[in-house]
Amino acid sequence: MGPGLFWNFPPKAGCTVPQSLLQTILLSRMAGMKEQQFTEEKPLLPEQRGVDSDMESCEQLMPPGDWKEHDVETPYGMLHVVIRGAPKGNKPAILTYHDVGLNHKLCFNTFFSNEDMQEITKHFVVCHVDAPGQQIGAPQMPQGYQYPTMDQLASMLPNVVQHFGFKSIVGIGVGAGAYILAKFALIFPDLVEGLVLLNIDPNGKGWIDWAATKLSGLTSTLPDVVLPHLFSQEELMSNTELVQSYRQQINNSVNQFNLQLFWNMYNSRRDLEMNRSGTVLNAKTLKCPVMLVVGDNAPAEEGVVECNSKLDPTTTTFLKMADSGGLPQLTQPGKLTEAFKYFLQGMGYIAYVKDRRLSGGPVPSASMTRLARSRTASLTSASSVDGSRSRACTHSDSTEGVGQVSHTMEVSC
Repeated sequence: MGPGLFWNFPPKAGCTVPQSLLQTILLSRMAGMKEQQFTEEKPLLPEQRGVDSDMESCEQLMPPGDWKEHDVETPYGMLHVVIRGAPKGNKPAILTYHDVGLNHKLCFNTFFSNEDMQEITKHFVVCHVDAPGQQIGAPQMPQGYQYPTMDQLASMLPNVVQHFGFKSIVGIGVGAGAYILAKFALIFPDLVEGLVLLNIDPNGKGWIDWAATKLSGLTSTLPDVVLPHLFSQEELMSNTELVQSYRQQINNSVNQFNLQLFWNMYNSRRDLEMNRSGTVLNAKTLKCPVMLVVGDNAPAEEGVVECNSKLDPTTTTFLKMADSGGLPQLTQPGKLTEAFKYFLQGMGYIAYVKDRRLSGGPVPSASMTRLARSRTASLTSASSVDGSRSRACTHSDSTEGVGQVSHTMEVSC
């Protein structure tokens, strides 16, 4: 008996229903069933369904578009890459790199499925990179396989850029992916026009932290070891549906042997060798515009603040997002999209983008200074502004014009 066909028969005692009426009702219901078979032309977007519903079919949650999978050969092994679109003139490609414990689908589907984000990305080619062996359905690495170091993972990316003919990239990285993209920008600065780094920790683990991680791995399952890296303590303690869903997905969607290799290599990382100009002799830092993002009370908050102190304050924006937990791209995709929109406009791309909240009108043009743009973004993102004042550690002594004012700001939105 198909959906939508409900029977209330037999009738109550003493009540008779003509046979002709029964036939009419039956034919009507059957006709209704035929009409209903074709009503859903496409599945709901993840944000309409909820990020934690039906995660088992996450391979079906890719944002609309002609996505193509590729395996790109590099000096350190093959990289699984998913790409949409083709290079558009001299525009950079948007290239993403996921955190440890995830892959591009689990890390970025919710963010890139956001309607406003799709309005932005139609202007660019989008390239998602999966770390070796982390994609869904990846075969298990052979015993004795030496997983690439973090430096080697960064050095694999020029092959991706060359393979697809990108002129340059704007990178979006989360956690381990943010570290890898930052390392890539330090080694190959001419290939990177901008970086959005979520939850980056530029510091290597000390011996005590390393030993604690090893001990935790002996007493807990791998997903439970990785979850505290991804989510805030508040989220873990309340055991939200999102946390429960991702515990299941990390266990089922990512090969556990491969994940252990990536996890071990991330925890063996060295400090990112960068310092703000003038702080040490021959200081080296990121040369491109950078937006640092972290959720309130996220496990990476201290590391992001440390990274902020190592970057050029005139080209860096520090965005601290309220009510977003450990993974802002999952819990606050709309706010992060708006910040990303302003970030691109500040670089001179997409003079305007339709904004549904402004009745389809254009957003402010790219002629705004980065300082004004940061303040506008924080005000329109939704709420309070902690940081219309510069952080003490990023204060600039220069007063020779707006272009030299410190643009590194702590914004709570």
